Amino acid sequence: MGLAICKTARGLRAPSEGDERIVLLTDITSGGRLPMLEKTLAFTEARNRMIATNIANIMTPGYREKQVDVSAFQKALRKAQEAREANDGRFELPRSKEFKTDEAGHLQLTPSEEPTQNLLFQDGTNARIERQMSQLAENTMMNRMASDLMQDYFDRISTAIRGRLR
Repeated sequence: MGLAICKTARGLRAPSEGDERIVLLTDITSGGRLPMLEKTLAFTEARNRMIATNIANIMTPGYREKQVDVSAFQKALRKAQEAREANDGRFELPRSKEFKTDEAGHLQLTPSEEPTQNLLFQDGTNARIERQMSQLAENTMMNRMASDLMQDYFDRISTAIRGRLR
């Protein structure tokens, strides 16, 4: 179970007998958009590491660029959110060949190699610095957006707990 609190007009308080609306802190931290934001932050963090590896190996002969399908991850997020009601409110990301969640709920990425039908350079590599920097900028913006939304979510919870506006 979790710590129980009650919503009132003045803020939050400990529950008493007969309270109609009791909210568990676990409901607050696992409900709404928070699980989606957590998975998005984990995805962008892992993708940043993958892009950094691609950049670090840009001059390594024979290196094949790694990739993850961002649109597949976004579709999986959407499916998990839609299936949430059927799963008793649990947010479970469907598995794919590139990402999965472990028993503790942590996201694990398994990047695939960029297909070889793309341009291969004389040294056998297919990594282009311009493409990597573009992906890094896109990923950084996605990470920043999720981080800002999560900060806003926690600011609202903090305001509710304090029971007053700033």
